Amino acid sequence: MNLPNKLTLLRIVAIPVFIVIYLNGFNIAATIIFIAAAATDALDGHIARSRNMVTNFGKLMDPLADKLLTMSAFLCLVSVDIIPVWMVIVILAREFAVTGLRQVAASEGVIMAAGYTGKIKTVLQMVAIPMLMLNNWPGIYMHIPLDMIFLWACVIMTIVSGVEYFIKNWNIIKGQGM
Repeated sequence: MNLPNKLTLLRIVAIPVFIVIYLNGFNIAATIIFIAAAATDALDGHIARSRNMVTNFGKLMDPLADKLLTMSAFLCLVSVDIIPVWMVIVILAREFAVTGLRQVAASEGVIMAAGYTGKIKTVLQMVAIPMLMLNNWPGIYMHIPLDMIFLWACVIMTIVSGVEYFIKNWNIIKGQGM
């Protein structure tokens, strides 16, 4: 197993640690773990591309690891009444729908890498979540609800990237392969 794939697995292993620490009220420690886990996403992708270590495992598991990390964080934030559940449902629905489409494609031997708008969505999530976990830091000092602005941007980009994903891959939905 190559280094990028190990980093992806490390991100998955960090999730239960993050959850336990956050739900026990250690917001700063949990935020550090979340940020470190999120950073492995950029790092594993950079290493894989720059060293020609891109694998099918990585193409499938890297986006899944991101989803597991962000969905765990969003569900934790719902459980402590920081964000509305409907927003997380919208995000979850898109993630399940895109993952389902990826599985259909994989069954036809097609590996679908993440698109540009999906990457923007992920970056917005990775920025919004720490702000939400830290009670709008640093926006609180500017008297601007940056955490909510980024959360709304996440929801909007979730919808945009989901629609784009399905339009781009309509031939798979229709059963005509790539």
